[in-house]
Amino acid sequence: MPEKRYIVHVDMDAFFAAIEQRDNPRYRSKPVVVGADPGGGRGRGVVSTCSYEARRFGIRSAMPISEAYRRCPSAVFLPVNMEKYSAVSSQIYEILYSFTPDIEPAGIDEAFLDITGSWHLFGTPSNTCVLIKSRIRTMTGLTASVGLAPTKMAAKIASDLKKPDGFVEVPQEGLLDFLRPLETRRLWGLGPKTAAALAGIGVNTIGDLAGRDPAEMERMFGANGLHLLRLANGIDDRGVVTEGEAKSISNEHTFGTDTRDGARLESTMMRLSEKVSARLRAGGLQCRTVTLKIRLKGFRTYTRSATMRSATNFADILYKEAKGLYNDFLRGAGFGVPIRLVGIKAHNLSSAAGSGDLFTGEGDRKMERLYGAIDRIRGRFGEGCICHAAGIPRKKHEKPEQA
Repeated sequence: MPEKRYIVHVDMDAFFAAIEQRDNPRYRSKPVVVGADPGGGRGRGVVSTCSYEARRFGIRSAMPISEAYRRCPSAVFLPVNMEKYSAVSSQIYEILYSFTPDIEPAGIDEAFLDITGSWHLFGTPSNTCVLIKSRIRTMTGLTASVGLAPTKMAAKIASDLKKPDGFVEVPQEGLLDFLRPLETRRLWGLGPKTAAALAGIGVNTIGDLAGRDPAEMERMFGANGLHLLRLANGIDDRGVVTEGEAKSISNEHTFGTDTRDGARLESTMMRLSEKVSARLRAGGLQCRTVTLKIRLKGFRTYTRSATMRSATNFADILYKEAKGLYNDFLRGAGFGVPIRLVGIKAHNLSSAAGSGDLFTGEGDRKMERLYGAIDRIRGRFGEGCICHAAGIPRKKHEKPEQA
């Protein structure tokens, strides 16, 4: 019997507009339209994203901005700030990668995840999705709608059914019952012209389509007709396609104010080492080269690298190498200079499976068991529930930072 697949579709709710509402309390509960300048109703661009308050006026993405203005001239119209949105997107993808390395980006605000091999770390597939939503909300202040299903198409449909902040689970045994009553327009890849043609022959729901004769579908729509027929019957073998083998894994932290506090810098490097270490293990990887990135006031940036004799994915070793590089930096141009940003990157990657270097000694085997236990605890209770003592700021008045 084939293993059940658990595919997740994560779709951020009104992403650009939600970020603007998060960052400016005056915009909350107001219709917000992100896109071109409406020019008093004479603008020539289109709506990029709009808040749910704006949607009540019939405003939609890709609508001419002049039409959006006509429908709601009192809305808050804002330009696209792609730099800000991309930074938040990177933060969200970092959260998603803490659940599985099997991710297919579908845009700046959505992604498919295959959690078939990782859900057991978080309790159940359903609980994994709840945790994904919770971490996104806690760490970004934004909401995501999530669909969980045995196929990509069903997961994508499910994520759209209870927006905003929704979660819909489609069990394998209930897949066809889930699909049948839905309108044909819900099918992935079925455009309005095809939907109209199907309606012309009495096909209005996915259930209607599922019962049509294959020869008829092929005659009317060619090979795409047969493809749509398979989708209507729940047949979708498309897997999550990752971006390719990772070339490096990195995390960095920008301080609220430039600092020369050595204890603060070292505790931050330890937390960054733990993040990189966890991501390496989640991806079944290890590294031989560690790079420390330091940015000073004025955005002057320095990097220092070290290549180890043996590959690793242990945070203690990554931190030891990073701290040595930091000390080298201090002995050079960096003594007494306030630091704006610090980052740690692991590269020169290889598979951790069957490593001949990493687990040869009893000490290494103990470390592997230790980090395995840490991963399970974090998977169940969250990233901040357990950390290395070196990652805790030494000064009592300092609060831990999110590295």
